[in-house]
Amino acid sequence: MAYTYGTPEWDNAYAELVKERLATRQKPYWLGTPEWIATYEKLVQEDAPYKEAAKNWEGSVVIHILANPAAGIDKDYYLFLDLWHGDCRFIRPVPEEVGKSADFVITGELERWQAVMKKELDTIKGMMQGKLKLKGDLPTIVRAVKAASRLVELSTMIDTIFPTEMNPQELEELRSWFNGFREEFGI
Repeated sequence: MAYTYGTPEWDNAYAELVKERLATRQKPYWLGTPEWIATYEKLVQEDAPYKEAAKNWEGSVVIHILANPAAGIDKDYYLFLDLWHGDCRFIRPVPEEVGKSADFVITGELERWQAVMKKELDTIKGMMQGKLKLKGDLPTIVRAVKAASRLVELSTMIDTIFPTEMNPQELEELRSWFNGFREEFGI
């Protein structure tokens, strides 16, 4: 049975999946999995420096990772951050139509996002250099550079394994898991 995003059933099933995976998966977490997302969400929600830096921020941000079948990502992936005046209401994987409708969508290849999360690529510079594409108002993002930088910094605190670092067996396990997850949760 596939759940419909945005329904109470989807929310409940996703919450149960997060709980189960946090209890059974060991670090490092695969990038973009529910346990990785839940860890990131908690870090953002509990971070006083982010709250202060983002106190005037209004709007949703989507991290859009382009498909890369060689790295186990068969379809574009959208990670939605619901941010409002220093609060992080939630972070969730979302269907394409929801991801594209966010106030700000930052699009890049997996390798670019990996470089961001390893502090090898600054997000703002990446957007200005065309390495990351922005849908939304760049001056608004630039005015919130401290908040954006803190979001990136928090993502680097998660013990993460990236698809590009996996052996072929792990990559196939990731691909299989993601395909089942996408089918069940309509993303």
